[in-house]
Amino acid sequence: MGMQLKVNCDYLLRPKSSLAGRLFPTRSGLSSSPPSQCSPQLNARHWAERAFGLGLNGPAVGGGEGTRRRRQRSGRSDVVVAASGNAAAPSWDSWKPDKASSAPSLSDITWPAAGAFAAMAIFGKMDQILASKGISMTIAPLGAVCAVLFTAPSSPAARKYNMFVAQIGCAAFGVLAFSMFGPGWLARSMALAASIAFMIYTRATHPPAASLPILFIDAAKLHHLNFWYALFPGATGCIVLCLIQEMVCFLKENVKF
Repeated sequence: MGMQLKVNCDYLLRPKSSLAGRLFPTRSGLSSSPPSQCSPQLNARHWAERAFGLGLNGPAVGGGEGTRRRRQRSGRSDVVVAASGNAAAPSWDSWKPDKASSAPSLSDITWPAAGAFAAMAIFGKMDQILASKGISMTIAPLGAVCAVLFTAPSSPAARKYNMFVAQIGCAAFGVLAFSMFGPGWLARSMALAASIAFMIYTRATHPPAASLPILFIDAAKLHHLNFWYALFPGATGCIVLCLIQEMVCFLKENVKF
């Protein structure tokens, strides 16, 4: 539904002749001048409404597609009517918690945190087993994957297709960029740009995967993996995290406190 904001004041709807002799409240007292002439605040409001589609007592109206404005004449005054299907929140709202969501329960906090602890504990044990081969499973991108899978399992970034396609593709771009340009800013820039383009093209957006190519270029201990890095440790670690995610989701649904 579109939301309408109407600037509809008595002094705007009446001809100026009917306003003669009337007193209008201002900050300094009463004045015989209409508000449009004596109130800078109202003039500022009128300017803001016309320029940005803002209303003093209502939310902002976005200027995107579907927005329409028209002027209605009544005597010598204008009434601005704005209607829109897109209501844009003020920019400072993005700095506040989501008002639509309720406060999480203790179980909704505990189980994802426990899942993250279990994931890092398992990867730590795998590191001990693989230490002789110089391979580590505990990499920073997998921590970001934990946050996505355990806290927002229904988000697009948590879809299995997005996760595995992005993990494999972005890691491969990191190896390719390092092979072509060596270590340095050019390899990082090319690898990250190619990774983002790849995720957009394949519709497999998974933000944690964007750090994989930079990690490979900067971590000398991973260079010996070459293109095996596309499968290990990123994609392999995600298999473990998917199993833990199923347990976390089951506990969140069935064990509440």
